[in-house]
Amino acid sequence: MESVQAIKQRFGIIGNDPKLNRAIEKAIQVAPTDISVLVTGESGVGKESIPKIIHQLSHRKHGKYIAVNCGAIPEGTIDSELFGHEKGAFTGATQTRSGYFEVADGGTIFLDEVGELPLTTQVRLLRVLENGEFIKVGSSKVQKTNVRIVAATNVNMFEAIKKEKFREDLYYRLSTVEINLPPLRDRKDDIHLLFRKFASDFALKYKMPTVKLNDDAVNLLLKYRWNGNIRQLRNVAEQISVLEQNRSINASTLQNYLPNTGSTLPAVVSSSKSESDFSSEREILYKVLFDMKSDLNDLKKLTMELMKNGSASDVQKDNEHLIQKIYGNDNDDDDFENAVEDLEVLSIPEHSEVNESVSSDVEDKYHFAEEIEEEETLSLQDKELELIKKSLERHNGKRKLAAAELGISERTLYRKIKQYDL
Repeated sequence: MESVQAIKQRFGIIGNDPKLNRAIEKAIQVAPTDISVLVTGESGVGKESIPKIIHQLSHRKHGKYIAVNCGAIPEGTIDSELFGHEKGAFTGATQTRSGYFEVADGGTIFLDEVGELPLTTQVRLLRVLENGEFIKVGSSKVQKTNVRIVAATNVNMFEAIKKEKFREDLYYRLSTVEINLPPLRDRKDDIHLLFRKFASDFALKYKMPTVKLNDDAVNLLLKYRWNGNIRQLRNVAEQISVLEQNRSINASTLQNYLPNTGSTLPAVVSSSKSESDFSSEREILYKVLFDMKSDLNDLKKLTMELMKNGSASDVQKDNEHLIQKIYGNDNDDDDFENAVEDLEVLSIPEHSEVNESVSSDVEDKYHFAEEIEEEETLSLQDKELELIKKSLERHNGKRKLAAAELGISERTLYRKIKQYDL
């Protein structure tokens, strides 16, 4: 078995990244077998090198190796290209034609961009993978073929399966072994090495001195995102080699050849919505109403205490947990006292109760205020109960974590649990 370095030299692969080395190791290990291989990675990372390695190290190396770009063949003719057709099968079929699977019998077929295959073609391909059988377009005769299939794609296969653009059973047949090639931006130590190799090759090709990057240009080269990966880096090296008269390249010159892809600052992007983050707009609205209702009830309780006692310090002492919940733990005591001092406390006769109406001879300074009666909305209660249940289930009954998620105190949550008999 050849070493990784020997394979790199043989197939012209540049780089020492551990992920790249691991991908080559897997290719060397699976080459002697006939199992299907799926090569994944972004466009331009060099996925076409892996099938060549597998073919050349296998017992099929003397057979044919055919590379097919599935995304470049029109949907109407791809079945004919892969499996062949009979004369007169469709308009323009003037003679019988052998497909790639028939021609490559005993060899290897590399299906590039396999994620672009139409669903009808995927069904035919699945049959070839399962028992080596296929039928030409326009024929009823079943033919056998013995080919090794290596596929490659830059599509997120699980997303394609979820959107019903790719068959799940075909994916698992193709990906018996999956080899992933890392993007160029994850191979920082290899970027300058690759640039130097490309610059040397183009200098030899165009018979001119080799371009060299200064330190600032090298730093810019390493920081760039390289969405086009190795293919983009090769194009940039070729442009600079041909267009620049000065063979020493600085950062400002290099910047002119790098497309502006926007900010490179990291951003958190959620690829899926989960139940734990209240991603549903309806749940967010109910949670806001739930929090507002809870705060309003707490404020009512504080107001009643002030009306009864008339002493801000006593109310503050007896209802410290409510004050902390409404105004936050970081509020100073003076802030609450100052806020209370600005309020005018209602003077209520000693013999009267809070819920009794004020005597007509007492001046009603707050005649404009609307009396608010606390109403329990059934739907809101149901949603509150549902949110509490979900939160407790997510945290395995741990009230502290559930209370933190719901934005209420643990004591309030305990009271709600007792109220709803959970």
